[in-house]
Amino acid sequence: MKKLILLLGLVLGGGMFTSCDDFLDVNTDPNNPTTATPNFLLPNIISNGAQTQMFTALRTPFITQYLVSRTGGNTVDNYFYTNAQSTNSFNYTYFYSGGNIPPMIAAAEAEGSVYYVGAGKIMMALILSHATDMFGDTPYTEAFLGAQNYTPKYDPQEEIYATINRLLDEGIVEMSKPASANFRPLYVTAPSVSGDILYRGDVTKWIKLANSLKARQNHHLTKKASYDPNAILALVDQGFKATADDAQLQFQVAVAPLVSTTNIFGTTRNNFATSTFSANFIKYLDGRTFGVVDPRLPIMATATSTGADPGLGGGPQPTTVQTDFYASWYARELGYFELITYHELKFIEAEAAFRANNRARAFTAFQEGIRAHMRKIGVGGFSTSIPVVAYPTISEAQITAYLASTAVPQSAADLTLKSIMEQKYIAMFLNPESWSDLRRFDFNPAIYVNFRVPSGVNQALVTAATPTTPASIRFPRRLLPGATEVLYNPNEIARIGANAPDYIAQPVWWDQP
Repeated sequence: MKKLILLLGLVLGGGMFTSCDDFLDVNTDPNNPTTATPNFLLPNIISNGAQTQMFTALRTPFITQYLVSRTGGNTVDNYFYTNAQSTNSFNYTYFYSGGNIPPMIAAAEAEGSVYYVGAGKIMMALILSHATDMFGDTPYTEAFLGAQNYTPKYDPQEEIYATINRLLDEGIVEMSKPASANFRPLYVTAPSVSGDILYRGDVTKWIKLANSLKARQNHHLTKKASYDPNAILALVDQGFKATADDAQLQFQVAVAPLVSTTNIFGTTRNNFATSTFSANFIKYLDGRTFGVVDPRLPIMATATSTGADPGLGGGPQPTTVQTDFYASWYARELGYFELITYHELKFIEAEAAFRANNRARAFTAFQEGIRAHMRKIGVGGFSTSIPVVAYPTISEAQITAYLASTAVPQSAADLTLKSIMEQKYIAMFLNPESWSDLRRFDFNPAIYVNFRVPSGVNQALVTAATPTTPASIRFPRRLLPGATEVLYNPNEIARIGANAPDYIAQPVWWDQP
C-alpha cells in the first residue's frame, strides 16, 4: 500500500506544489519527482481501477446470492450495510485510480501520446460506470481536484451516463488514430515494463472494450422508453469477438509484505473464509433446477457442494481456511479478475436480440455465451491455493451434450428471457454486474427461481402489511457512500438522502421507468 499512498499524495498535494513554486525551483530533488510520464501512471490507473470492482465484489455476491455466510444471522446476508464497507470502492475510484487520470491525460496531450489520452478516457468511463451503477448519483464534474475540493457535488446518474458515453466515444477516436500520430509507445518493455498492462498496447482491443462497455451501460436502460435493442446490437458488433478480448487483471505471486497482488477471492487475502456457496447458485449446477448436472459444478464449486440459504448459515465456523469456496476455479491465487468479458457480451446480445424480436440471433448468441464460458473455465490444471485443487476439464463433447440437454432451450422458438438470465447468472459468477441484472428484473422470482428472502432480513427494507396487501421485502438497489464521504462531505450526503435508513433500497435512475 505504500506505493499507492505515495501516488495518492502526489495527486492530493497539487495545490501545495503550486503555492511553493519559487521554493521548489531552488530545491528540486531529481530522486523524488512530483510528476510522471504517462507510461508510469497508466499501470496504477488500470490496476487500481480493477481493484475498485474487486472491493465491491466482497459485498455484492451476498446480494446476488452467489455466497452466504457459514454462520446464521450474518449482517451481510441480511442486508445490514455500513458506509465503511463502501470506503475502498469509493476511494479506489476517486483517488487511487481516477485521481491519476487527469494528470496522465494532461501529460499525454502535452507530449502527443494520443493512445494514453484514449486509454485515460476509457478507464475513466470504466471506473465511473462502476461507481454510478453501485452508488447511483456520484461526483464527477467537481471530482478529481484533490485538496482543491474535498466536497464535490454528486451529479445525477442520468448525467453521469451521458458522460460515460462521451468519454468512450472520445477514447475510441484517440485509439483509432494511426501509430504515426502517437509519440510514446502504449506498452513499454524496456528498461522495465510500463504502460498498458491490460492489453499490452493493442489499441484494437481497447476499442472493442469501449464498445462492449457502451453496450453494457446502454443495455441497463431496459426500463426506459429510450431503450433501443437494435442500438445495443450495433455496439455488440463493434465489441469483443472472442474470449481473448476479455478485460481482466492477472494476479501475481504475493511479494512480502504485500498481498494485494493475489486474488481477492483467494486464500492469501482470505476474504471468504467464513463464507460458502448459496443454494440459489448451486441448484443451477447440481441438477436440482434443470434436472441436469452442469459440467461446471466441480470447477466453479465442488462435486459435493450443496450451498445454504441466506441468513441460516452454511455449517459450523471453519477451523481452517479450507472451505469449499476455496476449491473454486475463481479462488485461484494466480487467476484473474474479470471486468467485462466476451461471454457477458454474448448474453447482452442474446437479451437485446430477444427484445428486438430477432429470435434466431438471440438463440445463437445465447448458445455462444454458454459455450464461451465453459471453454474459458474448462481448461483444467491445478490450483496452488490451500487446499491444492485439480480442476477437471470440460470437453467439446460435454459442451455439446449440455447444449442438447433439458437444461437449456433447444430452439429459437423456445428461448425465453428466463433462460437467458439463468445462464448469464451462472457465467457471471461473483461479478458485481450480476446485481445490475437482478435490479433490472426487480429480483423477479419467476426469473430467478431459487432466490430467497434472507432469514433475519433488515427490517428497514420490509414494507409493512396492510389490510389488503401482505408485507414485502425491498431488495438492495444501491450501496451506501463511503465512510470518508460521510466524514468530509456530509452536506452532499444529506442532500442526496443517503442518511435514510432505507437508502440502499431506493432504486437508481436506470432502475426506474
